[in-house]
Amino acid sequence: MSQPLAAPDRDRTRRARLAVGVVFTLHGSVSGSFATRLPWLKDQLDLSTAALGLALAFPAVGAALAMPLASSLMHRFGARAAVRALLALWTCSLTLPALAPNMPVLCLALFAFGATAGMADVAMNAQGVEVEQRFGRSIMSGLHGLWSVGALLGSAVGVGAVHAGLDARVHLPLVALLLTVAVPLACRSLLDTRPAPDEEPPPRFALPPRSALLIGAVGMCAILAEGASMDWSGIYLRDITDASETIAAASFTAFACTMALARLAGDAAVRRMGAVRTVRFSGVLAVTGGLLIVTARNPVQGTAGFALLGIGIAVVVPLAFAAAGRSGPNPSQAIAGVATVTYTTGLIAPTLMGMIGDLASLRASFAVVTAGVAVFGLAAGVLGTGSRGGAPVASDRSAADDGRRVAG
Repeated sequence: MSQPLAAPDRDRTRRARLAVGVVFTLHGSVSGSFATRLPWLKDQLDLSTAALGLALAFPAVGAALAMPLASSLMHRFGARAAVRALLALWTCSLTLPALAPNMPVLCLALFAFGATAGMADVAMNAQGVEVEQRFGRSIMSGLHGLWSVGALLGSAVGVGAVHAGLDARVHLPLVALLLTVAVPLACRSLLDTRPAPDEEPPPRFALPPRSALLIGAVGMCAILAEGASMDWSGIYLRDITDASETIAAASFTAFACTMALARLAGDAAVRRMGAVRTVRFSGVLAVTGGLLIVTARNPVQGTAGFALLGIGIAVVVPLAFAAAGRSGPNPSQAIAGVATVTYTTGLIAPTLMGMIGDLASLRASFAVVTAGVAVFGLAAGVLGTGSRGGAPVASDRSAADDGRRVAG
């Protein structure tokens, strides 16, 4: 993607930074709202646990298949219009699962739900990378932290709706309406990045570019740990350390909160140490957390391990998206490639953990996770692609100078 037609000054870039932060928060709010109504969906459609698990694979499948389309839409309509349209489709799609009358329709609804989520995810990450490069400092970790904040806000509203006895067919459409109305306001100050006149459009469907594969592999290791912890942390503590149901449930809360806080604080670490050294240090923390989990004999050690693992993996995926945006001539296509790799990993991670757990034990499953986070620490150098010394972006002064040099 080329520089926009009108070179933004520092004030415009700050407004764009605020706008893309709101976009990430809105995106996360949809996920948080949906998660709170899964028990309602299971009861409403009288689904078994296995049937619900099968249905929940469809969002990831839809996302993985639709993500490559996002770069084509951004090329054709411009970055701001693409983010606005795709985010609005994502917020509107929140109503679809609640209206499904049976399992087949639910699967179709969740496929569309995931497809719009994935395309919006690619578009907003591409916008985040562009704003970061203009701003001259790392912001991607904080943006993903705001996504986590949005998810927590959406889940809080959802818990209130459940407590009040509000039917999901009322709750989710109301939330969807409010979020959709907010989309145009949030997107008003985004950068309207457009391709150069001689730039060829990307293919509608394509394999991830080679430059994105190694970066995606680093993100894949972090997503493996995230997916495993989200789905299996409570079961691990209950079955391996004899934790109570309350403490087992609290393990995910500890993991999610430490990951969100680390993402919000991660940009400061990246500015100080650079992306590569930050991820290497994160790898040390994540491996330490993994070892605590694997060797846990009591709930306290296990919970501490999951909390530390959350801190260790927090910044890896945001920095993988940032590195993808600098890795080749078509940032949106590279970001789509990284997103496809990571989403696919998120799809298979819970199943992989369960298979290893059945064949060996849950300790063996998290030993695999620990090995995976060690890999991203060792391979952190690929996140320095397109930057000097692994720094994520140029300095403040150079970024400002570059902006002034762009022709109007």
